[in-house]
Amino acid sequence: MRFRKHPLWLKISAGAVSVLLLAGVAFAAYWFIRLQLNITKAPLNAGAQKTEGDANDAKDRLQILILGSDTRDGKNSKYGSADDSTGYGHSDVMMLLDISADNKRVSIISFPRDLLVDVPECTDQTTHKSYPARSGEMINAAMAEAGIGCAVDTVNKLTGLEIDHFMMADFNAVKELSNTVGGVSVCISDAVYDPDSGLRLPKGTSQVKGEQALSFLRTRHAFGDGSDLGRIQAQQGFLSSLARKVKDDGTLGNPQKLLSIADVITQNLTVDEGLANVQSLLTISSRLKDIDLSKVAFVAVPNRPAAADPNRLELMQPQASQLFAAMRANLDLTKPGATSTPTASPTATASTPATTAPVTKTPATLPYDKSLQPVTVADGSGVPEHAQELVAALVKAGFTQGSQFAADPTAKTAVYYAAGFEDVANDVAKLFGIPASQVEASTAVNGVQLYAGSDFTSGLKFGTASVPDNVVNQTAGDVKCQTANPALIVP
Repeated sequence: MRFRKHPLWLKISAGAVSVLLLAGVAFAAYWFIRLQLNITKAPLNAGAQKTEGDANDAKDRLQILILGSDTRDGKNSKYGSADDSTGYGHSDVMMLLDISADNKRVSIISFPRDLLVDVPECTDQTTHKSYPARSGEMINAAMAEAGIGCAVDTVNKLTGLEIDHFMMADFNAVKELSNTVGGVSVCISDAVYDPDSGLRLPKGTSQVKGEQALSFLRTRHAFGDGSDLGRIQAQQGFLSSLARKVKDDGTLGNPQKLLSIADVITQNLTVDEGLANVQSLLTISSRLKDIDLSKVAFVAVPNRPAAADPNRLELMQPQASQLFAAMRANLDLTKPGATSTPTASPTATASTPATTAPVTKTPATLPYDKSLQPVTVADGSGVPEHAQELVAALVKAGFTQGSQFAADPTAKTAVYYAAGFEDVANDVAKLFGIPASQVEASTAVNGVQLYAGSDFTSGLKFGTASVPDNVVNQTAGDVKCQTANPALIVP
């Protein structure tokens, strides 16, 4: 039998292809293993129970809490001692990244570190030690005792959302990332020097990287009025500029550039178990590469100086509740006034009518004079500012005797009426879009009572969310200069 001989060139080509294939497999395996070993993971929650199934990272709406840790361990020791960041440390930056299911928009919600919130009961998933719920706590301290999962649970409680993942980076991540991309362009109205952070910038546009980039993000006094709000706007401006650069350079579509960035990030990153694999990180990055920068919205949670401490912040109501409702309804935050479709009537049981002082008005008859009708708003929602809005709407509609008072918390809104006031109650319910099934007769009220529950904390139409005006500070497509703090302007 004669064996057919293959040409020499074919043998050489086949050998070369085999070598290339082996090299490609080895290269991919090397990077996969390297990146996987870089990743540090921690529990997503600190005792709170999930009510939703796990999100599909490739196609579902994703909500990722981005945290910047102030830990002074390891490479971060030059920024202070371990005493400066007790326990798990504080979240120096807290942003919620919200990616739409169709990959057409991204919202990035910033929470001021000085914002006073209610922290739920949290259990350290490593030591199993539990910490009681706390009220009036700075949000950046939520993770200090029970870990990152407690910060996630706190934001879930605050917003009514359910976060899918978290990513926490330290000081070194900012330096290394800014170096890897070749610097980030920032702009400021005047030359400024902040001795606390070491930030020194000339007027106009500069490229910052390394220590200077970290100083730009950490400074608490260089921008605006020197408060955390100016710092948030600067951080959002930095991220907007970074997003433009990454998109212009085609980084998310360039495997070599993407691997370099992934290597830097994963060395300084802690994520939840569901995100602790290279494929998930690459999947999420691929979802972001084609998003229109004008649909990447940077938002700061509406806030004001806290009544308990003017050096701290509290939610500004009802704007904050309106924002959270718009987020729960998955509305486009770049479209002020956009509304959702009314939701179905809640299934929660309404509370009994709240007790009010007796009134002397006589029952209404048809037709009736609105100005004579006793209509009250019982605030069981926990947002008294919204109750004020409801009263103002009643007065505007002609119910000029509208008033409000604080009531026991309730989950479900209802309209109660005394004998002879059914027609008034129906008109009040119609004014606010409250279903007829939630209008009830009661001997415990005088006239008509709108008992607002936690299902009606914003807006004037029950079951309908809307996007607040002026809620977006900027989009990633906007090029903005930060305003320098007059106290730190230098020649």
